Amino acid sequence: MSAGRFYASELRLVLLRRRNLLLLAVTALFPLVIGIALRLAAPSPQGANGPGSSFFNQLAGNGVFLTFIALSTLLILVLPVVVSVVAGDSVAGEAGYGTLRYLLAVPAGRTRLLTVKFAAIVVFGLAATFIVSAVSLAVGAGLFPVGPVTLLSGTTVPLAEGLLRVLFVTLYVAAAMAALGAIGLAVSTMTEHAIGAIAAILILVVTSEVVDNVPQLAAIGPYLPTHWWLSFDSVLRAPVDTSTLLKGLLSFGVYAVLFGSFAWARFTSADVTS
Repeated sequence: MSAGRFYASELRLVLLRRRNLLLLAVTALFPLVIGIALRLAAPSPQGANGPGSSFFNQLAGNGVFLTFIALSTLLILVLPVVVSVVAGDSVAGEAGYGTLRYLLAVPAGRTRLLTVKFAAIVVFGLAATFIVSAVSLAVGAGLFPVGPVTLLSGTTVPLAEGLLRVLFVTLYVAAAMAALGAIGLAVSTMTEHAIGAIAAILILVVTSEVVDNVPQLAAIGPYLPTHWWLSFDSVLRAPVDTSTLLKGLLSFGVYAVLFGSFAWARFTSADVTS
């Protein structure tokens, strides 16, 4: 089987699986619920605190900011759950169902199989992230005024530039989910129980988020997998804080390489077909 056909087959399996379609549907529903709730609430929640509070203060003036609110809110747990389910099931699910041995019987090789699995996870995470952004833009345009975008730094930019920043933010979040996908893939190679793999990934995410919010542990914060997830607000300032963005992208890349390498070492050496 050629690499292209192999990848296309895996991608169809991931994107068209009923459970995964349901996950994407639920992901698409959240921005709608958030938009309606905010539209019915006070127009300018100046007292809002926590992740994305600055975005809430901008929403009444421009519906584009619903995208940033939705992404920052869903990054806390929803998007990690969506990616964790697919990543945790990628190898462990195949091993648990007994189909992994048949996949390895195809002259594709373990390295190619693992690469295809990771690529499918990345595409699924990208799809989920873009769905959040697309639905948020549509709902924001329907419920709130849309026009020139006032950034968090106070600078106003044309709508076209604001939408370009939305694209950059979406790609940044997708990169964060790709790194989480690599972690999930590594965990998935260590067990035959997909539920256990998914639970382990989510425990890691929650633990990272909790530790990152403990002031006494601030020194290790920048090295946690979730620390840079919300740093996309650097895109919403003028000038853009490229230093913070690059640190975040570097963190995602390091995690992807480290856990991808671990997954490869584990998958190519262990008896995963017994």
